[in-house]
Amino acid sequence: MSNLSAGQLTPVTPTRLCRCLFLLVLPLLVGGCGSILSGAGPSIAAINEAKDQDYTVVDLSAGTIGPYMRPKEAEMEAGVSKTAIPVVRLVPGDSIKITISDSSQEGAIFAPLATGGTVFSEIRVDADGTISLPYVGRPKVAGLTPHQVEALILRRVRNVATDPQVQVALTGDLSGSVLVAGAVKSPGRFSALQGPLTLLDAINQAGGPTMEPHLIRVTVRDGKTVQSFGYDEILAGRNQMVAPHSEIIVERARKRYVAMGSVTMPGLHDLPSNNPSLLEVLGNVGGLDERAADPSGVFVFRLSEEEGTGIPKAQVFRLNMKDPAAIFLARQFLVQPEDAIYVTNAAVYEWQKIISPIVQVLVLGRTIRTGY
Repeated sequence: MSNLSAGQLTPVTPTRLCRCLFLLVLPLLVGGCGSILSGAGPSIAAINEAKDQDYTVVDLSAGTIGPYMRPKEAEMEAGVSKTAIPVVRLVPGDSIKITISDSSQEGAIFAPLATGGTVFSEIRVDADGTISLPYVGRPKVAGLTPHQVEALILRRVRNVATDPQVQVALTGDLSGSVLVAGAVKSPGRFSALQGPLTLLDAINQAGGPTMEPHLIRVTVRDGKTVQSFGYDEILAGRNQMVAPHSEIIVERARKRYVAMGSVTMPGLHDLPSNNPSLLEVLGNVGGLDERAADPSGVFVFRLSEEEGTGIPKAQVFRLNMKDPAAIFLARQFLVQPEDAIYVTNAAVYEWQKIISPIVQVLVLGRTIRTGY
């Protein structure tokens, strides 16, 4: 019997089921509701509805891009760092070589200067700041310059030598050395015996940074002050002398951004340059995903502080890459650290995500009916 009697239910076939699903989903698609779809972020409609939101949407155009443009590259400075030799004062851990000579030819305790004198090599300044030397005792030398140590020893040996001469040379300069640590190829402590060290001298002796200059931050501590520089700033002309016994910390600068949505390589990335453009950043992640991206939905999410107030300010910059002029705008727009670049999915891609399961059910239903 082909017709069903009253009260009986119409059998649910795969075709009927798919039609019902389609009718349920169609209003959602027409209404722009993407909440039932998987995705990496909000839809264009959700972002564009900025009413009653805690952020402002800025459409990038020739008239609005002015405050957000990349700055001009800073010119290299012509000056070089001063190389004034700092005063070296001994500290515990320093090593010195002491030469004492006597002009007397007979019965002298110390050898004459003509034969090289009496040499005491590698005399280390102890933890209490003293040294141990025959006929001199244990004088305290910490805080003294090598010339002051010469005068101190000379006064103590005059009672045992006819015409003594004293020379003090620094051989291990913990007091004048510089420590370089962090993101360099060969971290360690480096001597200033061959001459005063600048920031570039010390970092180059440590093998140089392990990353590109714009990703490096240099912190210098000298016991009194702390200074911080971008490594690219040092290369541009801010190189300077390093005070004795300083510490130089080379570390990664937090210059990163997040790429989300329909880009070829989503994730956390380093900025490709010091002042990167949006076009440069998109190229850094392989560009838009041509299979899924909607070029009219390129967004930059930024959280900053209002100048002078410190109040958080959330902004969303919108760029329609379908417009040929957008390429020039993307070349001028400055991407800042901690920005989030988000590209929405195309409507046809969203449609495919819904229609594909329906087509699969239809194919499955036909296979069941036909038996193959």
